[in-house]
Amino acid sequence: MKEIKLSVIVSAFNQEKYIGRCLRSLLNQSLNRDEYEIIVINDGSFDKTAYALELFNSPKEDLIQVITNKENLGLPTSLNKGINASKGKYIVRVDSDDFVNFNFLQFLSFYLDTNPESNAISCDYYLISEDEKVIERMESDKDPIACGILFRKETLIDIGLYDESFLYNEEVELRLRYLKKYSIKRLAIPLYRYRRHADNITNDKLKMEEYTKKLIEKHNIS
Repeated sequence: MKEIKLSVIVSAFNQEKYIGRCLRSLLNQSLNRDEYEIIVINDGSFDKTAYALELFNSPKEDLIQVITNKENLGLPTSLNKGINASKGKYIVRVDSDDFVNFNFLQFLSFYLDTNPESNAISCDYYLISEDEKVIERMESDKDPIACGILFRKETLIDIGLYDESFLYNEEVELRLRYLKKYSIKRLAIPLYRYRRHADNITNDKLKMEEYTKKLIEKHNIS
């Protein structure tokens, strides 16, 4: 069996509506299927997310690895569980309501394969509507998001993975720690599709304000 090069981590909480689109895009990649794994953490969903995940695994073939949290543990805890269970030397996070281009894994992994001095690479992305219409092309260095960044796994482990106390702004907190020691390069190709919809976690303004304050306090941001 070929060694796994890359692990895709997807955390899902009540994402029956979008998880299928996400996983289909990850299974339909130009990178050879035996070079990557898809790990989905079902974080205590109480809708039909579990059923949607079952559709991708038949008795004959397990297309994805599913980790099930009996209760909702929160996004950073779930992501850490996925990373700790992963076998790849590269890690990329894809959110369960988003999807990716056919060449997403191939292009990002080729960059790190051919640039051994680079720690991580992010791709540009399209901001899309709920019905997948393109709103705007975004540059990943000017408007960074949590996903579409391929990390060398050892660098994430070195900084201690996600801070599980940050239920919101977990990706900003991780990036602040990461950039103190490592760098994230930019691939100027829009390979990621970031979906904007009514249930986006960032729409909870009170929670975002609470965790922004926590972020400022932890990192002494003026």
